[in-house]
Amino acid sequence: MSGKHSAQNGERVWPLCRFRAGQSVRIGLKTDQGTLLDLTSAGVGSLEELLEDEHCTERLEKLSNQGLPPLKLSVSLCAPVERQEVWAAGVTYLRSKAARMEESDFSATAYDRVYEAARPELFFKSLAEKVVGPGESIGIRRDANWSVPEPELALVFNSRGKVVGYTIGNDMSSRDIEGENLLYLPQAKIYERSCALGPWLVVGATEENARAWNIHISIRRKAAVIFKGETSVNRMKRAFAELAEFLFRGQKFPHGAILLTGTGVVPPDSFTLEAGDEVEIEIGGIGVLKNSVVVV
Repeated sequence: MSGKHSAQNGERVWPLCRFRAGQSVRIGLKTDQGTLLDLTSAGVGSLEELLEDEHCTERLEKLSNQGLPPLKLSVSLCAPVERQEVWAAGVTYLRSKAARMEESDFSATAYDRVYEAARPELFFKSLAEKVVGPGESIGIRRDANWSVPEPELALVFNSRGKVVGYTIGNDMSSRDIEGENLLYLPQAKIYERSCALGPWLVVGATEENARAWNIHISIRRKAAVIFKGETSVNRMKRAFAELAEFLFRGQKFPHGAILLTGTGVVPPDSFTLEAGDEVEIEIGGIGVLKNSVVVV
């Protein structure tokens, strides 16, 4: 029973996850039969262990052919992050640049300049233990009046700065706080339940594969869709290697890192999230991340 899936150019990809089994969290591999293989039962101790392995895909190939008993996908999935720091890149899409210039009273030119600059905007987003997983609630600040989700492709790096996987990210943002003063960016971006990741961490895809993926978002309020949008990963201005080089410049990530790569989908200025809303982000090649909204 194979856990591998086809990518656009015929390469094989491997959807990994963390899932709960009783009181423990285990490592899983989704098969193309729609089941889950428990890799922990085959001796895999962590995602980090797999991602640090230079022969990760070969190891996954062997594990998928060991005859592990399949589990139903109805298990409770966790965020696919363990000890990695989560960072984010901003203004990597033209649409994001325009939106952040519109929201800002006096620092709009900073966004214009950074879009064209050699150095990208990079900022810390979350510790691993604060990341929200699939099915959990994302947060909007009670002192914010303009809150939006930001659907993003997340690059997963090992400790050597190599892109070893991809997942879906939601970089929640308080646009009115950031727009009031650029120095308020940490408060607008880093707060309780402000970062969601999951459900799958896909190993084996190339940047070429990933740039062929589309990002979709839909937001429901009382079962009605109140916003839908989509973009292509290929509209991202920065190359993955460029983002990696700047992230690891002057930095060490002994457990690896995850980098949200910016958003190309922005709701209209009249829109703000409310408690009870449901946010669904889909990236072709990875899956669907669903979260409800609470006030924090």
